[in-house]
Amino acid sequence: MIKYITKNSLTLHNKWLVLVLISVALFLVGIDMTVLYTALPTLTHDLNASNSQKLWIINAYPLVMAGLLPGFGTLGDRIGHRSIFIWGLAVFGLASLIMAFSPTANLLIAGRAFLAIGAAMMSPATLAILRQTFVTDKERTLAIGIWGSVSAGANAFGPLIGGALLSRFWWGSVFLINVPVILVALLFAPVLLKKRPGNPDRVWDFFSSLLIMIGIVGLVYALKEFIKADSDSIHAFIALIIGIVFMALFVKRQKGSSSPMIDFGLFRNSQFIGGVVVILVSMLGLMGVQFALTQRLQLVQGYTPLDAGIFILPVFIASFIAGPTIGAILPRIGIIRSLWMSMFVAATGIIIFACFHREPLAMQIIALLLIGFGIGSGMATGSSAIMLNAPENKAGMAASIETVSYELGGALGVAIIGSIMTFVYTKTIILPKGLVEGDIAKDSIDQALLLSEKLNTNMASELINSARLAFDQAFHSVILMVAVIMILLGLVFLIVFGSNRKEKQNINH
Repeated sequence: MIKYITKNSLTLHNKWLVLVLISVALFLVGIDMTVLYTALPTLTHDLNASNSQKLWIINAYPLVMAGLLPGFGTLGDRIGHRSIFIWGLAVFGLASLIMAFSPTANLLIAGRAFLAIGAAMMSPATLAILRQTFVTDKERTLAIGIWGSVSAGANAFGPLIGGALLSRFWWGSVFLINVPVILVALLFAPVLLKKRPGNPDRVWDFFSSLLIMIGIVGLVYALKEFIKADSDSIHAFIALIIGIVFMALFVKRQKGSSSPMIDFGLFRNSQFIGGVVVILVSMLGLMGVQFALTQRLQLVQGYTPLDAGIFILPVFIASFIAGPTIGAILPRIGIIRSLWMSMFVAATGIIIFACFHREPLAMQIIALLLIGFGIGSGMATGSSAIMLNAPENKAGMAASIETVSYELGGALGVAIIGSIMTFVYTKTIILPKGLVEGDIAKDSIDQALLLSEKLNTNMASELINSARLAFDQAFHSVILMVAVIMILLGLVFLIVFGSNRKEKQNINH
């Protein structure tokens, strides 16, 4: 009897240790989406990066990752998710080391792309391993809820870590911190993760992975270029055509494949597609609002990187709490109801913050808590909707689709929010009379502040005040736009999929 209890206790213990291990890896992947938000002003100054380079330093990571995720998800189904996860850890650690000592902005961008390869190997494997480890729907729902809270929390916690490191070290420390954690994870992963055979009949189509990556990068680049204040229409149209052509080739290749990288039949399920869309919009909102807010806190209000990270900590706390909470009650409230409620809660928080950002701190904290809880709930519910509505033999595929939603949403958040902010900033800034290098000041508030260091006191003060006022107007425009998108999406789910009875039955059984 004692042996039986000990053996089962050890099995249960190992099961949750596996969740800890993959959560650590997921935490690093999520942190590197946002850790640069507080580091970006310092990094931009030290590397003399342009506004375009600044956005690509952020976007190279999620865009390359989004393009490679489907390929690595199916590769994990073929050779086993344990192997792909361990190799991903190694690549991620090496890329972090390279980035920490990058001497130029372009080399840092290349390092971010290399980092994305390691992240793309790990991310689908974390969900697939989780699904293989937790065998009952009740356990899976709870574990996926924790997974979702770690993902959302990491994205929210990134700016705080970046700010804390920058208060004592140079900007490269935000990447170097990954290395010791990766080394520890590499020691434990071979011991904790069970060897499970893959499916050798599963085809790994690397060419399709390249097609979707080029297609995604082309479309996002075109979107960024079209909404720039000084848009280059020719480059934008060329990028748009490339994006459309490569995405069309990808879809055609998938439909003609006997073992597609993405089974489009999965999207016939309303819960599955609902989960994908809500994760996409949640990440767009989280990344966009965080990017805009951390820049505003430092460049307009004069916060240090650490202070900016601490300020948005309520988003992390609420996101972290939301995942397990929603995972526990999801069988009772249903997936669809949870999806539209999460969008309304997050949008409410954004609107409150926009209206009361100059009010007492307590009101701002309440707003940030609502934003974090709404977005964390949306991510956790979306993850459950995707993984619980995909067959076991397509766990890697479903996980890669879900992670693509995360990374693409994050990339679009920074690309769209960043570009629209730049557009509004450029159109509203009023330059001091007699300023010779006015075009540089119009590029971004970072460039305006750099330029002010070369001016006399009166002109510098006028330029700084004008730049901060223009940036403030841009900030309010974009966060209210995010709130409107979330409200509209919530209304669609409420009206189109209002009946929730069937959803509850699907989860319970």
